[in-house]
Amino acid sequence: MIQVIPSIAIRKGRVVKMRKGDPNSEKAYDENPVDLARRFEDHGIEILHLVDLDGAEAGAPQNLHVLQQIAGYTDLKLDFTGGICTDGDIGNAYNYGADYITASSIAITNPQLFASWLVSYGREVITLGADVTDIQSKKVAFRGWQNTSNLTLFEHIEFFYDRGLKYAKCTDISRDGVLEGPAFSFYQEIIDTFPDLKVLASGGVRGVDDIKRLNDMGVYSVIFGKAYYEGILKLEDLEQFLVKQS
Repeated sequence: MIQVIPSIAIRKGRVVKMRKGDPNSEKAYDENPVDLARRFEDHGIEILHLVDLDGAEAGAPQNLHVLQQIAGYTDLKLDFTGGICTDGDIGNAYNYGADYITASSIAITNPQLFASWLVSYGREVITLGADVTDIQSKKVAFRGWQNTSNLTLFEHIEFFYDRGLKYAKCTDISRDGVLEGPAFSFYQEIIDTFPDLKVLASGGVRGVDDIKRLNDMGVYSVIFGKAYYEGILKLEDLEQFLVKQS
């Protein structure tokens, strides 16, 4: 059964969402991150994806205090991302309550270091964030999606897949925050190319039917955000997917 993972993105202390990664399209929601996380937990959610947007742009985590607060007031498993670039950043994230780390930019700028983390910390707790500007070019974006690499997604994943990578979060940025549905063919191609990879799909989820389709395709996890914040996807709708993970 597919894991359903809500996302909380933090910028300047606020819960926000953007369209297609454009900071100028940012919309803030009147939500307290801790209260929001507790609401997710109360409905049976077990894992939360916490995005430090300030950290992603700065190149170092900026919202560890939010991570600490959520860890202190919930029993959620926390996947922290945003500006993780050094061993010290990982250590701080774990100390503040993270259970998992998703890193993106460092895998572009220092792939050998990211590959070493798969060994030193273990591939069960390190996820590759591999997000593309669009599914035609498949160019990998980084540094808060404001920069674009010359690498294609499949070149990028293959390098780490050959070194033991188990989890990859992949977003079609052109669909993020626009509620037009996930890029199903994109995820199918990833699964077909890397059959042992656990794929976390992010971007475009509109509702339960999209999640069901991703589940049927063999996607490991789905990360959702805007559909919930806009009142389209209800937490009650997710109960069918909330099976305890063994």
